Amino acid sequence: MKTDILALGVFPPGMMAALAERFTVHHFVPYPLPEGALPPDVAGRIRALATEANRGASRDLIARLPRLEIIACFGVGTDGIDLAAARERGIAVSNTPGVMADDVADLAIGLMLASARQILAADRFVREGRWTKGPIGLGRQVTGKRLGVLGLGAIGHAIAERAKAFKMTVRYCGPRRKPDAPYEFVADPVALARASDVLMVACKGGRETRHLVSTAVIDALGPAGTLINVARGSVVDEAALIAALRDRRLGFAALDVFESEPDVAPELLALANVIVQPHHGAATIETREAIGRLVIENIVAKLEGRPLKTPVV
Repeated sequence: MKTDILALGVFPPGMMAALAERFTVHHFVPYPLPEGALPPDVAGRIRALATEANRGASRDLIARLPRLEIIACFGVGTDGIDLAAARERGIAVSNTPGVMADDVADLAIGLMLASARQILAADRFVREGRWTKGPIGLGRQVTGKRLGVLGLGAIGHAIAERAKAFKMTVRYCGPRRKPDAPYEFVADPVALARASDVLMVACKGGRETRHLVSTAVIDALGPAGTLINVARGSVVDEAALIAALRDRRLGFAALDVFESEPDVAPELLALANVIVQPHHGAATIETREAIGRLVIENIVAKLEGRPLKTPVV
């Protein structure tokens, strides 16, 4: 008989087909699970959970799966997974680091260019016939500007590498200095923001970084600065961000993530100096397929008694 596994989220068709070949898959998109969606007899057979990062796995769900051996996260962020509950039960946790770094970095650079060169606003300017009445206002130069990267992990490093093509001066901030990083380390996020024209948020989410981008950081970035967040919505104090953008204490923002996504604050959507995206930094065909393969590799490794390929430490 095939092993029963639970899959939570929207996954590539190739991944679902590969899972179905090996396992009996109980697949649900809504989360938390609707009442009665997972009967006790089925829950008692589940040995692996594949879950999207934005769905995670709560303590309650973990408690309902007495035979669970692995939580395989489809994505990098594990802040949605109750890691303490998993540790208490000896349940392995994996994620998919490194796979999505290039795509997220590409989007981050794209957001920087779109904001500085008014790409979305200029598109509307032409479509709405306003070009015939006069030129659009001037944008902002990117080449040679100062870039601050908050979190020099795989994604932050990929962003910094791309910034070299724009002759940007790169500085970074994180919990510790990276000995091999060829960029200036700034220990304080406020100091990093003060030394930046563009601040890229690329650190992990979770309790440790909640509202790391505070009012003080936002004010240090200033009325000519741009904040770009491709990390987690929780890292930025969204109320403080909205107030700063509204009062022009911060010049611009470009955001792929939000505190209450997919329900984005109406106050944020009403602002002209912000670009919003639907948390799709890694949403390319190639990367989603690669993430899916890694999720399956981790599940198979655990169930066959082998070390995980990308365990969460």
